[in-house]
Amino acid sequence: MQIHSTSLPLDKESTLFGGRSGQLLVVADGMGGHAAGRRASNLAIDHLIAQLLNNVHWFLHLDEDHDEAFIESLKALLQQTHTKLLSESKGTAEHRGMGTTLTLSYIVWPRMYVVHAGDSRCYLIRNGKCKQLTTDHTLAKQLVDAGGMKPEDEAGSRWSNVLWNVLGGHGRNDLIAEVHRVELEENDTVVLCSDGLTRYIDEAALLSVVNQYGDDIEAMTDHLITLANGAGGVDNITVVVSRPRAAEAPSSQDDPPRSVPLVSLDDESDLQPDSDESMSLEELQTFANEDTLPDER
Repeated sequence: MQIHSTSLPLDKESTLFGGRSGQLLVVADGMGGHAAGRRASNLAIDHLIAQLLNNVHWFLHLDEDHDEAFIESLKALLQQTHTKLLSESKGTAEHRGMGTTLTLSYIVWPRMYVVHAGDSRCYLIRNGKCKQLTTDHTLAKQLVDAGGMKPEDEAGSRWSNVLWNVLGGHGRNDLIAEVHRVELEENDTVVLCSDGLTRYIDEAALLSVVNQYGDDIEAMTDHLITLANGAGGVDNITVVVSRPRAAEAPSSQDDPPRSVPLVSLDDESDLQPDSDESMSLEELQTFANEDTLPDER
């Protein structure tokens, strides 16, 4: 794996080698308090990366005959990560109830697989149009879908920060892995971001910035974060942008793989799904403050 950019610490380095057969984009926005949220998001990404690298057959068999099996593997991986966070959160009071959103985009040209849980987002920008591929797993979105709220009132609703589907948390609901497959085209732009961006930047503004900066991804992401900060910026703002292309030639000696940290996966035989009963909609409506799980009292 070649790391282009990461916010994870590089304390324990382990060099990994690989060709540019694909791209993996991930955004994880932790919750449950500062320490617990940081632990949840780091643990989720570490586990995902390690599992992806340990299952090389996924990278080698992405044809039509194996497409459905690959999608099911991605769903299972997200569920496994969810279970691992639940197990970890029971260990200490400080981490109890920790959770994280997770939006993952795995690109092997010309296909893109998006796996999602929470309210971070994945956008596809093509031919002057911006399309949100993922669904916000919030109570506000549920109310809109059920006809109990107007779509234009969703963003400002007190329920827009109440999440019903995340990795970890209190485990009162089974994880639902939302999966999309997209056929990419030349000049597409893929944007993954936390709700710290979308709370302040709408699709029109996002499209305008992408069109303005084109292939200058670093300047594009910096400008988006600056705009969100200027509009309030009270939440963590994470933006990942990619301009996928058809397969490139192998990297030269001037572009060696970088070192990245790996977790040591322990025995997962004791990881069992949480058996707590789900909360009712009435109970969910009791909680709506900052980004939170419905059962955080």
